[in-house]
Amino acid sequence: MKKFLSIALLGVFVLAGCEMTAMKDDKSMAQKSLYDRLGGKPAITAVVDEFVARLAADNRVNKRFAKTDMPKLKAHLVDQVCEATGGPCKYAGKTMRDTHKGMNITNDEFNWTGEHLAAALDKFRVPATEKNELLKAIGSMQKDIVGL
Repeated sequence: MKKFLSIALLGVFVLAGCEMTAMKDDKSMAQKSLYDRLGGKPAITAVVDEFVARLAADNRVNKRFAKTDMPKLKAHLVDQVCEATGGPCKYAGKTMRDTHKGMNITNDEFNWTGEHLAAALDKFRVPATEKNELLKAIGSMQKDIVGL
């Protein structure tokens, strides 16, 4: 089952172990965590729900989740994003490298997953700055996810 959880754990939210800092020109924005700027746990949960639904509907990647406990996956993703963005949650899952080892995830799968995350963020009108922060952090994890 862990094998099937992995590609989604990259999803945005797979920011475990990544340090994220707010680099804003506006001092008031720089003082707020990304977690707060995203709208906190309710907003993160809504994006994760949409993201996972998009993955499940995509025949290019949904086979990876055929035996996945989706409620558990969503909970892990929410905790991961919440913690990585400065929120109060604690993610207790594996590292991205350990999670994806042996899965042979392709660059295309990684990119398709990123497209779904971007679309989920767009659906909820996440501002470009915050959206780009998340996507950049996820992109930086590609080496720990693809081809292992």
